[in-house]
Amino acid sequence: MLNKKEYARISKFLSLVLRHKPEQIELELDMSGWADVNSLIEKCNCSNIPLTREALNFIVETNPKRRFAYNNDQTKIRASQGHSIHVELGLGSIEPPAVLYHGTAELFVPAIWSKGLLKQQRQHVHLSSNVETALSVGRRHGEPYVFEILAKQMYVDGYDFFIYENGVWLTDNVPVQYLREFSLKINNHKKYDAGKNT
Repeated sequence: MLNKKEYARISKFLSLVLRHKPEQIELELDMSGWADVNSLIEKCNCSNIPLTREALNFIVETNPKRRFAYNNDQTKIRASQGHSIHVELGLGSIEPPAVLYHGTAELFVPAIWSKGLLKQQRQHVHLSSNVETALSVGRRHGEPYVFEILAKQMYVDGYDFFIYENGVWLTDNVPVQYLREFSLKINNHKKYDAGKNT
């Protein structure tokens, strides 16, 4: 339906207007981040982003990270997470697993060891339940580095954790004392071995 280039262009634009700048196409989001599907399609087309309902369905259904979601009757759509504008996702705090992971690039590591993981322009810090996802995230920005997060201990100490439908874990911040280094050694078989805690 969409070639790879079109898919990437439209997905990137949807992330922009549903997560960060709905005003760029005069799109209205409600307090929970939902936009009217018909309005989104119309405003995208008026902004030279050709979009049909069929193409939008295809993107929502096939996006590997499930970045977008419909409401029950598919009349509204929103970004799953990653907003820099304030929205109420309606998530309740739940107990996380003992350990979660955060992937980043090596150039950001000194600042993280100094200040902890901060949400920066986003509403939450994003964490994953497996090393592979964290490693993939880290590779987007350079040489990857993976932090191990002592999530269960944070929860016991009073920090809230949330999980979205696509499996991404969210929290407000991760102080330095809950961070551990997860070292990755890549051998000829592309396997990864956990190193010792720092």
